[in-house]
Amino acid sequence: MRIAVADVLSNSYFPVLAAKELGFFDREGLDIDIELMSPADQAYRAMQDGVVDFVGAEAHAALAVFPGWRGVKLLCAQSQGMYWFVVMRASLKAKRGDVGVVRGCRIGAAPWVELGLRQLLLESGIDPARDGVVIAPIPGSLALRVNTGVTAAAALEQGVIDGFWANGMGAEIAVRRGVGTVVLDVRRGDGPKGCFHYTFPALAATDRLIESRPDAVAGVVRAIAAVQVALRTDPSLAEQIGRRIFPPQEASLIAGLIARDAPFYYSQISQTAVEGLNRFARATRLLEEAPSYTDVVAVRFSPLWHCPPGAPGADASSKAAL
Repeated sequence: MRIAVADVLSNSYFPVLAAKELGFFDREGLDIDIELMSPADQAYRAMQDGVVDFVGAEAHAALAVFPGWRGVKLLCAQSQGMYWFVVMRASLKAKRGDVGVVRGCRIGAAPWVELGLRQLLLESGIDPARDGVVIAPIPGSLALRVNTGVTAAAALEQGVIDGFWANGMGAEIAVRRGVGTVVLDVRRGDGPKGCFHYTFPALAATDRLIESRPDAVAGVVRAIAAVQVALRTDPSLAEQIGRRIFPPQEASLIAGLIARDAPFYYSQISQTAVEGLNRFARATRLLEEAPSYTDVVAVRFSPLWHCPPGAPGADASSKAAL
């Protein structure tokens, strides 16, 4: 079976990589291959066409290919909350939380990812058209197998863009090289109210696969939930994986990124998350309907999820556990 992910050299979809590299899929009797497909709509389209079996990517991008959530279900979360950063060039000397610094600037953002930034800016009182914010794909980032975070950091260093909206790996590289400053980190409270729940990194499958191979789907969900526990318990496991499959720079950073994000690595998809996701999708005109929780989520697999007590973004009522 094949899983398409929208970025490999990052912490965004790392649970899928970890489940493969640490043998959690093997323990479920599953032979899984992972393939980089970017932007995310290309991955979802490949799943619709039967080229891949699962997609690990931003949840809302499924609506590019499956209107109204028809034909697709979210199986579990790879982690919680909207997971991209606004990073601006260091010479602007931007302060944390000063989103107004984007006015008149060129911001690199991947297709579908950029919708989160546009909505965040609008809800912060910044109209990209009125305020001269140019949001566009990072040059060279639209090839099918491009890791957008590291590409964004390189573009910022080269002066091609003034800032970017991308993942934690891109943000970390830019900051460590001294070329970027983190302005917004949504997971840690920055941005307008509710933006944490615009989207999240999900694992998705078609209704067709869920009905035809429910045991295999359950095995994938169990593996993701179990590896999240392993990564939270021992983030240094990420370094082993990085040494095997990442270039040296990203390999040296990944364990620290996983340790920082460990509180968000759990598989529950809460009612609150789905309500926020659908609200965002309607605001960005990806969705017209008001689908129910069960229209979006494959609830038959919810007993396999894990959610530690007091985890950020969790529903207090959740009883899901391994």
